[in-house]
Amino acid sequence: MATSSMTSVSGCGTNPCPDDEFSKYRSPLVSRYASKEMAYNFSERKKFTTWRKLWLYLAKSEKMLGLPITDEQIQEMVNHLDDIDFKMAAEEEKKLRHDVMAHVHTFAHRCPRAAAIIHLGATSCYVGDNTDLIVLRDGIDILLPKLARVISRLANFAEQYANLPTLGFTHYQPAQLTTVGKRCCLWLQDLCMDLQNLEHARTKLRFRGVKGTTGTQASFLQLFEGDHNKVEELDRLVTEMAGFKSAYLVTGQTYSRKVDIDTLAVLSSLGATVHKICMDIRLLANLKEIEEPFEKDQIGSSAMPYKRNPMRSERCCSLARHLMTLIMDPLQTAAVQWFERTLDDSANRRICLAEAFLTADIVLSTLQNISEGLVVYPKVIERHIRQELPFMATENFIMAMVKAGGNRQDCHEKIRVLSQQAAAVVKQEGGDNDLITRIRADPYFSPIQEQLENLLDPSSFTGRAPQQVVKFLKEEVYPLLTPYENQMDIKIELEL
Repeated sequence: MATSSMTSVSGCGTNPCPDDEFSKYRSPLVSRYASKEMAYNFSERKKFTTWRKLWLYLAKSEKMLGLPITDEQIQEMVNHLDDIDFKMAAEEEKKLRHDVMAHVHTFAHRCPRAAAIIHLGATSCYVGDNTDLIVLRDGIDILLPKLARVISRLANFAEQYANLPTLGFTHYQPAQLTTVGKRCCLWLQDLCMDLQNLEHARTKLRFRGVKGTTGTQASFLQLFEGDHNKVEELDRLVTEMAGFKSAYLVTGQTYSRKVDIDTLAVLSSLGATVHKICMDIRLLANLKEIEEPFEKDQIGSSAMPYKRNPMRSERCCSLARHLMTLIMDPLQTAAVQWFERTLDDSANRRICLAEAFLTADIVLSTLQNISEGLVVYPKVIERHIRQELPFMATENFIMAMVKAGGNRQDCHEKIRVLSQQAAAVVKQEGGDNDLITRIRADPYFSPIQEQLENLLDPSSFTGRAPQQVVKFLKEEVYPLLTPYENQMDIKIELEL
């Protein structure tokens, strides 16, 4: 039989694969972008120290309710909450094929006197699901002030440019004028909705509590010899120790996976908001009206040294697309949970929950950095307005001529002909819009020659945009930021 000359499927050829951190896949969400606090929130250390705290809460509560647990056992658990032997836990899990029992054994090894009462009456989801809920809660608490800071920075931007006229666009074609600040308020409105949705998700999040293997609390009822009141009090005590105001009254083995849907729906919706904002910024950068911050030594292109690419906004759009897709995971997971629970949720949730929060954290940090350094070019905006405004002002010219004694239909025809001539110069010759020059040169319009400058004042075409900005910021935006006033001073400096 012929032997194959192909290299090992490991990808390392005949040599052993190196074992350093650069020889293994690392998620760029953590290795490149995420904040330290969000990366820690989904770390194994946070997860497993939380498991130990939950075992401590359970033991303390069971002792308070009369089970034979000693002060020495409780203190031993307290003393070893943080000194996790990760190597031993990995070896135990490899042997037992069960992550929770591996950590029960590892904790018991550190706490030999408490070994007999660790995890007493509980199921794996007591630590697994309750820890997930704690991590979701803490993740939302990390995101809320970040989102509030983005809103605050953009509110300042909207206020600063509330009166600066700019071309509006519908279908990405020039439309009636708005102001730079009013356009920013469209972004702010969506972000404020996201803030309210995230606050609501945080408020309605509850604890799984102490429910047993299928949610019936049967094991705890047995521990307390049929005393229903003690079982309910145990649930209440542990919930309170974990920092929750209430627990779900009914669960299967797990809390309802619709909780994950509700949480990730808010984050996916935030992704849509960020994508829209940063896409607008990218389009405005192409027009050279607005640019995101650009560092002194930043390189826009390896081939074209003059380029100033909107890299941060592009990164936000790229990550926001990923964030928007993650809602599909909990939707499908919830749909296929048979009866009280199936384990096909576990591996999926390890990925999608962490990635949703890490991605949301990154896009908010990046958007804050963008919003703290947005650059506006009023002269470029003014030039673009001058190119389009003559066409938009034609109705005003007609009204002025009628007031001066002219005939509306005659005036309309005159302007129609001149407008088409000017449009031909723009589209066919690549020239500037010369409609105003043509109107000035036509004796028919002599009655309104002195009014033309006022009739072409861009601020007269922005309607109530400046007033809308002031009212919106005062009545809707600033009140939402009040709970976060003490967390507004943090600035974001991006490392990449």
